[in-house]
Parts: sequence; C-alpha cells; structure tokens
Amino acid sequence: MSADVDALVAEVAQALDADLPALTDEMTTWFVEVIPEFRHDEAVRELMVASTSSNLVAIVDLLRHSIPVEQISVPAAAAEYARRFAQHSLSLEALLRAYRLGENRFTQWGITALDRLGDVPTHLALAAVAELSRRTNSYIDRVIEGLIDIYETERRLWNSRVGAARAARIRLVLASEGMSEVEARHLLGIPVSGWHTAAVAWLPAEAPGEAGTLDAAARVIQRAFGPGTPLTLLNDARTMWVWVQHQGPHAVDLDGLHEGMAGVAADVRVALGAQAPGLDGFRGSLREAIRTQAVAGTAQNGDLRVLSFDDVAVAALLTETSEDLAHWISRTLGDLAADDPGTPQLRDTVRAFLESGCSYTQAASRLHLHKNTVHYRVRKAEELIGRALTDDRLNLEVALMARALLWRRLPRATTSPAPGATLP
Repeated sequence: MSADVDALVAEVAQALDADLPALTDEMTTWFVEVIPEFRHDEAVRELMVASTSSNLVAIVDLLRHSIPVEQISVPAAAAEYARRFAQHSLSLEALLRAYRLGENRFTQWGITALDRLGDVPTHLALAAVAELSRRTNSYIDRVIEGLIDIYETERRLWNSRVGAARAARIRLVLASEGMSEVEARHLLGIPVSGWHTAAVAWLPAEAPGEAGTLDAAARVIQRAFGPGTPLTLLNDARTMWVWVQHQGPHAVDLDGLHEGMAGVAADVRVALGAQAPGLDGFRGSLREAIRTQAVAGTAQNGDLRVLSFDDVAVAALLTETSEDLAHWISRTLGDLAADDPGTPQLRDTVRAFLESGCSYTQAASRLHLHKNTVHYRVRKAEELIGRALTDDRLNLEVALMARALLWRRLPRATTSPAPGATLP
C-alpha cells in the first residue's frame, strides 16, 4: 500500500473521529429500529451504546495509526454486552448481524467523509475506499471471532448457574404434594392455574449427544404446543422436560410437531403427556410423558419419533401406579366415571353396546331393554364423555373394564358430578 493511500485513510479516520458522538447515536438508534433484540431496558441500553462507541473508537484508531489487526482484541464494553446478551437468552445471530450491519454503515460513512475532503484523484480515492473497507472488515472478523467465544462461554456458565437453581425449584414443586398453587407459581415463575401439557425430549443411550440438540427439540415442541407460557428443565445430559401452560384447553399441533422434528437430529425422540389443569395437571402430564417415554424405550418399532400418552396408554398403565390409573380412568370416561346413581347403568349400557359391535338392536336384546332406551343411554353417555363412543374405542373399553373391576381398589380421582343422570 502506498504512503499516499495510508495518509488518506488516516485523514478520513480523523474526520470520522470528530463526529463519533453523533455517529454513535445514529448507529445505536438504527440498531434498535432494525434488530428487535436490541430493544433493552435503560441499563442494558447504556451498555449497548458503550459497546458501539468502543468499537467505533477502536476502528478509527486502527485506521488512523495503521494498527496491525493481530493486535486487536474485543473492547471491554463490547465483551460485557455480549455476556449480557447471553444472560438474557438473546440470539448470537442477532448480535453478529449488528456487527455486519455496522460494518456496512461505517464504510458508507468513510466514503462520505472522503468525498467531503475535496479534490482527491479518482485512483487514489478508490484505493483509499478499498483499504478502508479491507481494514474495517478485518477488524469486524477479528472481533466477531472473540465475541462468539465470549458469548458461548457465558451462555454455558449462565445456564449452569440459572439451570441448577431452576431445576431445584421445579423438582421441589414436583415432589411437594401439599404445596399450594400460589407457592408453586412463586417457585416456577409461571401460572399453574391454567392447563398444562408436558413432553419429554431425549436421546437414546447409543445416540451421540450433540450440544444444542435437545434445545432445538424443545423449541419445536413449544411451537407445536402453541402460544403459551413455556418452561424447560434439562433433567440430565440426554433428557429435557418441557411444559407449556395455557389459560384453557389447547390442541397440540401434532402434524407440525412431526414436521418440526424432521429438522432436528434424527436420534431425538419425544413423548407427550395429556393436557390437564392446575398443579395436578402440571405434575400428572409430566408423569404421563415419562411413562410414554418408558413404553417407547421398550417398543419394537424404534422409528417412532413422537409418541403421545393416548397412543400407548393401555401399555403404559400395565405398570402404572394406582393413582395414575384412577386419573386416567377419570379423564378417559369423564363424568361417566362418576359414582352417581344411574351412571353404573350408563356404563353397563355402553359396554354392552360396544361389545355388540355398536348395534343398538343387539345391545337392547342383550340388556332386555327397548332399542330407544339404548339410543337414549348411548347419547347420554356421549354427552358425559364429551365425544362419540366410537372415538378412541380401545381406551374407552379398557377404561370401562378397569372402572368396573378395579375402581374400589383405587384412590378416588376427582370427577365432576353428572347432572341429571336420571335414566328411563
């Protein structure tokens, strides 16, 4: 590089140096407009401004004094801002995007400053712009390399500190049966009075444990669960628990979940619990997801990446605790599981109807009832269950059998009364 080009670049840098306060304000305002992750509270915004200013000062010094790029290190304010970015779970991509946008904006400023210098030969001006761009790009590359290491190191440390404390609080809520919903909300940091859906994402023992794989699966699960309040817990190095809370019942986008998991490492598998309300639902949905995981681990079809508890409930309940069996019977039968007078006759009618191949005539003959009576009872049972008897028939039949044979041995699950259960 000729001395003339070197001198011209230094002159441009000196002109920019005089305008640095205004340029810093312009750039930070622009970042906030185009990058949502840069919209902080006042304290972090001040750090963002300091980071931007320190980088601009460093680039100007590099250009004015021909400092070798090998001597460049990440400015202290920029390093601290990267750490804060990591602590707030803001994406590294957004931070790096700011540096590339800033590089382009700074180069434009340099061209404008060069133009203001007046009568500069064209060949010299072009050479100066090329050199300014080259040095600016070298600075950005060098700083980004350091920032990536700073961000990822801080993210690991922060996750370790925050994750350990959060894991302890979540485990306390899961284990403390006498805890109130107010206490649980304080510990979890999310409402517990709504409806909860839980999932387990895990890597089988033989699968490689790649960093970020379970996090990617958790993001897919949360999208499939729909807008709500998420909570995650890395249970161990190969297992993550995921919850999403909604104000009311909320359907899971199973097609979207399957499609999303196609973009995650092929070894990751997902087990879903059923949606349930309140603190009991928070715990119970996870128990079901864990039971589904256990069934998936013993299933012959290892190609199933996503399983829900409803898919494997019968198999899972063969080894389930009595309390969970009672909850499953109540959820499957709804108000048809109630102890009210009249509901036993409804259950008997439903069993006879199903065992007769859903024939009203055969069920009526078997029960010695009029066909219209069977029609009425079936319709009434469907109202109590909340769906047609032919939907999910296997689970319905097993739940009816378990209700008839095991109910007295099981702890009573909470069921809503079946209003107006008078039968003809």
